Amino acid sequence: MKLVRYNPLDNQVPASFSGMLDRFFNESLGSTLKQFSPAVDIAEDEKSYEIHVAVPGVKKSDFKIDLLDRKLIISGERKQEEKKEGKNFHSVETQYGSFRRSFFIPEDVIEDKVEASYEEGVLKLVLPKKEKKVNKATIEVR
Repeated sequence: MKLVRYNPLDNQVPASFSGMLDRFFNESLGSTLKQFSPAVDIAEDEKSYEIHVAVPGVKKSDFKIDLLDRKLIISGERKQEEKKEGKNFHSVETQYGSFRRSFFIPEDVIEDKVEASYEEGVLKLVLPKKEKKVNKATIEVR
C-alpha cells in the first residue's frame, strides 16, 4: 500500500450557490488568512515511509502535527518579518501565512511510533512500517 495525498478540495468546494457567493466575497475582501502550500517529498523503503516538508523560516513551536483516523495533518504558520523603517522591498517572493497538508496513511504504519524532526528548513516525518510476516512451510513429499 502507498501513501495517498489527501485532496484538500474535498473541504473547500462550497455545498451551495449561496456558500460559493459567501466564499467569493469573503476571499475578495481579504478576510481569509493568507495561505500557502509547502512542497512535500514522500519516500519509502522496506522499513518506513518518510515525508519531507520544505518550510524554511518556521519555528518548531509553530508546527502542529495530528494523526486522526489514519489521516496525517501537518499545519503551521510562517510569520512575516516585521517591516523595517527605511527599507523598501522591490520584490517579495517568499510565501508567508498559514499552511496545512493532509495525507491518508497506509494500514501498515505503526501510528504510535511516528517521529518528527525539523532541521535546516525541512520538517521530516518518519512513519515506521509493521514488520511483514513471512509464512514459510516445508511440505514433505510422500
